[in-house]
Amino acid sequence: MHILVTGAAGKTGQAVVRALAERGTAVSHALVRRPEQMEAARQAGAAVVTMGDMLDTAVWLAATQYCDAIYHICPNMHPAEVEIGRLAIEAAQANGVRHFVYHSVLHPQVEAMPHHWNKLRVEEMLFASGLAYTILQPAAYLQNVLAGWQNIIAAGIYRVPYPVETPFTLVDLADVATVAAMVLTEPGHGGAIYELAGAEILTPAAMAVMMGQVMGRVVTAVAQPLDEWQTQAQAAGLDAYAAATLSQMFAYYARHGFCGNSYVLRGLLGREPTTFAQWFRTAKPH
Repeated sequence: MHILVTGAAGKTGQAVVRALAERGTAVSHALVRRPEQMEAARQAGAAVVTMGDMLDTAVWLAATQYCDAIYHICPNMHPAEVEIGRLAIEAAQANGVRHFVYHSVLHPQVEAMPHHWNKLRVEEMLFASGLAYTILQPAAYLQNVLAGWQNIIAAGIYRVPYPVETPFTLVDLADVATVAAMVLTEPGHGGAIYELAGAEILTPAAMAVMMGQVMGRVVTAVAQPLDEWQTQAQAAGLDAYAAATLSQMFAYYARHGFCGNSYVLRGLLGREPTTFAQWFRTAKPH
């Protein structure tokens, strides 16, 4: 099989390419945006790397040529996700791609989180496309905790822009990548929508305690005011659309948390999903 992974230089794309390489049953084609990302995709295991803008029809037609399947990951918080999804679907139709797997998100039905709502629009287009499709809807990653790693190490503070008692069912990116490789290379997943969530309901406060136990020091979760987070994010170079979209997502988390059910992930893996403690022990040197 020849499988195209888009957004292949990002953490999700690289994880999926690695998982495919480990299975040894497919040749991975990677689509990346910039020249400096090409080597990262190759290092992850991609045999063929195409560079180009996902808003360019010609790039899509070239990247999908001779591919049996696509694993489509849109760049995170992209304002044109719906248009990019349309171009990907049209290229798959034009080139006779047999299976389109879309990397969506847990609870895309939530209009209060614009990037979730945009993914639902892409799902809707897939339903009407005539393509054989599978949709993966992962929860937030365990790996997202590492965004605050330097502060955790330096000050023993795990800072989050929502209440520290907000509940989550975080999922290990490696578990998601394993499922992605399965649905791309095994029969029987056409027409499926899989919710991929971890088995534990954990709050940032509980995660901080668990991190401290592994590290042998006190780690404390602290809620950062959302307007303060947004100011810092934009000062660090985050564009206005992404900052505003993430702020809406964090506000939703504060009101409702972000939890799913682990039944589907457990069944697909044939084992329990990776726990926070299992992941964190190997995530970083302590």
